Amino acid sequence: MEVKRDILWRVYLCFIGIVVLSLVVLGRALYIQNAEGNYWRSKSDSLHTRIVNLDADRGTIYSEDGSMLSTSIPFFNVYIDFGAEGLREKNGKRFRENLDSLSFSLAGLFMDQSAQVYKKLLQEGFRKKDRYFLLKKEISFQEYKQLRDFPLVRQGRNKSGFIAEVKNKRLNPFGLLANRTIGLARENAQNVGLERTYDSLLRGETGKRLVRFISGGVAVPVEGYEVEPENGKDLITTIDVNVQDIAENALLKGLIENEAEYGTCLVMEVATGKIKAIANLGKRSDGEYWEDLNYAIRASEPGSTFKLATLLSVLEDNKAHIGTHVNLENGVWKVNGRTVFDSEKHNHTDVTIQQAFELSSNVGMAKLAMNYYAKNPMQYIDHLKRLRLNEFSGIDLIGENHPVIKTPKSRTWSATSLPWMSFGYEVLVSPLQTLMLYNAVANDGKMMRPYLVEEVRKGGLTLTIHQPEVMVERICSESTLKQLRTCLEGVMVNGTGKALRSPYYRIAAKTGTALMANGNRGYGDHIYQASFAGYFPADKPVYSCIVVIRNRPHALKYYGGAVAGPVFREISDKLFALKAQEVPAGTVSVPKKDSVAFFYTGSSRDVKTIYNQLRVPFTDSVAGHRWTSVEAAADFGPVLQQKEMSTGMMPDLKGMGLKDALFILEEMDVKVLVKGTGKVKEQSILAGRPIEKNQSVLLSLN
Repeated sequence: MEVKRDILWRVYLCFIGIVVLSLVVLGRALYIQNAEGNYWRSKSDSLHTRIVNLDADRGTIYSEDGSMLSTSIPFFNVYIDFGAEGLREKNGKRFRENLDSLSFSLAGLFMDQSAQVYKKLLQEGFRKKDRYFLLKKEISFQEYKQLRDFPLVRQGRNKSGFIAEVKNKRLNPFGLLANRTIGLARENAQNVGLERTYDSLLRGETGKRLVRFISGGVAVPVEGYEVEPENGKDLITTIDVNVQDIAENALLKGLIENEAEYGTCLVMEVATGKIKAIANLGKRSDGEYWEDLNYAIRASEPGSTFKLATLLSVLEDNKAHIGTHVNLENGVWKVNGRTVFDSEKHNHTDVTIQQAFELSSNVGMAKLAMNYYAKNPMQYIDHLKRLRLNEFSGIDLIGENHPVIKTPKSRTWSATSLPWMSFGYEVLVSPLQTLMLYNAVANDGKMMRPYLVEEVRKGGLTLTIHQPEVMVERICSESTLKQLRTCLEGVMVNGTGKALRSPYYRIAAKTGTALMANGNRGYGDHIYQASFAGYFPADKPVYSCIVVIRNRPHALKYYGGAVAGPVFREISDKLFALKAQEVPAGTVSVPKKDSVAFFYTGSSRDVKTIYNQLRVPFTDSVAGHRWTSVEAAADFGPVLQQKEMSTGMMPDLKGMGLKDALFILEEMDVKVLVKGTGKVKEQSILAGRPIEKNQSVLLSLN
């Protein structure tokens, strides 16, 4: 018994000891976690370093005239490190002294909460020693500039604890204008448009930085361990903002009027292949129209605009000429067990090929194909291939659909494929490819590669210039070309486009109406795709244009001349008027501006240095004055004149760089707000007006 008691006593004693030790360990763990947790976590965080990426500033996309189409705007997330030594020294004296004035300033700037609410938030963050207190998200650069001058904040990061995290947002200043073509630069999804095609140039080179993490996950850069990012390059596009605006509005008007599902419109410069406008609008669930898909490069059955390719083949092979007669059979003709119908009922029988084209007769085109190519369909198809209708257009946009041109070896080839292909069915081509054909006819038979980017620049310097590129030197003979032009102009005089004829200039064009399948429902919903393609002025073509609109089911109006034609006519009228304004009557030529005639303003020393480095002779009339304006004189070249800066008066800053303008105004204690980039174009306070201390002025740059 004694032995048993002795053993039990020892067991109980060990058990009690283990329990006590466990309680001590548990208590200590709780104490460390709750009382000393922040301290030890900060110690742990300070041991972690990591290489982080530094995003480069994404390049800007400009229109042909220099307007911004897509650019990156900086936004700032503002945090406060309430554990900063400068903020907490002397028991937080600096924080307490500036708290009221800072709260009042924040309330006045953001106007979302009262000064008392801001004061309470700041006090709470200070009490908790929050190392990464979020004060405000996504404030603009103008707001951030004002914030930097606030009490406490202006004392610097170490004393105030204020931390600004820069985030860039991609914005399209013109909103809907060419939105899908310019594209979207998205963080968590694939880019589209030019933003995607030229992403490698726009995004630049990512930099690297070694950072050490402190409490709260705040990353502190380690000095000396940094590779600076290389900013992205800028793109100068062929888009003309005025032409794009005209095309976009005309298309939108046509879509709304016809309650259409979607539409696209392209305007191309005939001689070069430059895309001056590309509009794509689709109807959303709420009934509004938006640039949702790039319909201009999506392949579909083109309908009657394809008849130009059929006519070209017949004429080029010398099978017939436009005066050759064909029987339209009153618009109804049976071939290989199927019936070809003309879209509009008529009583025409014996007509010329030109008349059949002007009337947009499906029967006429089908008969030409069967009469001349039934025994050798590849002869016809080879023409389509020479016109590059079976290839990508070559435009600098990713996402183009591959066209489909059938051959007798195709799985879906049938006895009626050839006649149906002749008037635009059983083939798939994009509106852009159709426009390339019409543009080639306008351009004396020379087919140009369409393109959207004219230059690539970096820091204002041109790195690459994209020149016009000929894809097909001659699509046909001069004789064929002349007959094609006659037929296209005839459409607007005697054919399906005559209602759109202009009394001021000639248009050469072709209408198109194609019955479209509606998925599994087939053709029962009577959905038609209306199109209108051509060029103007017909005698000296400047622009080619195509409009394609997909109508709603059972639409009352669905013909190409009635739906797409008015959009084309509105665009051509306005562009013709613009060209007429650009070249006044009697004007022979417009001399090019000499770069020496431009007006410059800035620091006298800097201007002289530049002219001396470039070895450009100039006349110095500055006489040691600090600021100068440079003007051109016919006999003396550049002349440097004194630029007066009167105390208390607003100076004339036009033509001055932002650095010089800021230097002058900050010396006068004037607050500066900036819009745009480049040189000063406008100033909100006119030159010569009296100014007061801390007065604000808005500078608009060009």
